[in-house]
Amino acid sequence: MTTATAQAAPVAPGTDAIGARVMTGKAPGTQGSAAGRTVKFTLLILFVILIFIPLYVLFVTSFKRSADVSASEAWTFPSAWSIEGWRAAWDSLSPALFRSVVLATSVAVLSAGLGSLNGFVFAKWRFPGATVVFTLFLFGMFIPYQAVMIPLQGMLLDVQATPGFSWFEGIAKLIAVHLIFGIPICSLIFRNYYATAVPNEILEAAKVDGAGMLRTYRSIVLPISGPAFVVTMIWQFTSAWNDFLFALFLTNRNNGPVTYALNELAGGQNPDYPSIMAGVLLASLPTLLVYILLGRYFIGGLMSGSVK
Repeated sequence: MTTATAQAAPVAPGTDAIGARVMTGKAPGTQGSAAGRTVKFTLLILFVILIFIPLYVLFVTSFKRSADVSASEAWTFPSAWSIEGWRAAWDSLSPALFRSVVLATSVAVLSAGLGSLNGFVFAKWRFPGATVVFTLFLFGMFIPYQAVMIPLQGMLLDVQATPGFSWFEGIAKLIAVHLIFGIPICSLIFRNYYATAVPNEILEAAKVDGAGMLRTYRSIVLPISGPAFVVTMIWQFTSAWNDFLFALFLTNRNNGPVTYALNELAGGQNPDYPSIMAGVLLASLPTLLVYILLGRYFIGGLMSGSVK
């Protein structure tokens, strides 16, 4: 009887691919022919090469002298390595880099905090018209920036002209704008996270113990919100750092972020390509480091709360 039971193990018609691999004893990723796996890895290597070709050109050009830069020599290593391009790029971009750090960090922290509060309310506090209010929040995600740029600029200039608000210029304007336009997506991410990852029973137990809404949020919900905070902060940091459209309309060369300064560096009739390439690498480095250091947490945060 035992032998018959052990031998009778046909795969059920509804068994999925993962179940079939488990029953056949094959590890994930080992399915398919050797030729198919070779084609897959070849394509992956090809895509990696295509992605790194522009980075290679940026890197080698940034260490060349201006006189050595030409279209025919774009792929070659410098005949004499020079850091003059990097020095010129740093002298030109360093003040704007600091302003961009202030901008991106402030926007990331403030947007995540407000999005967390909004997401908790929309997910766990049902009030009359909650669905309508949440839908109106989401409308902010679909408004083209170009459509509101002119009236937005006029409104912010009126605010700046108000007595006592002369400080409201440059990075302060960009922080306010990115904060407002970032609230809808942050609220959506936190709302979905809290709706699936925070059981209602925990909130009901806190209510029985006498905790109000704010105490429940501070003591129970906030400590387990790490994955959603990682996602929203990386998203907002990158959006604010890479923005150029708002910077072009709302700032100038003296108070703008690094994207504005990089555009100034690349302009002119006689561009200095080594300093431009070095400036591009300098401006890209912070977001690159963020994704290298926190990329796995970003993916994990996106997946957290996706299923109950």
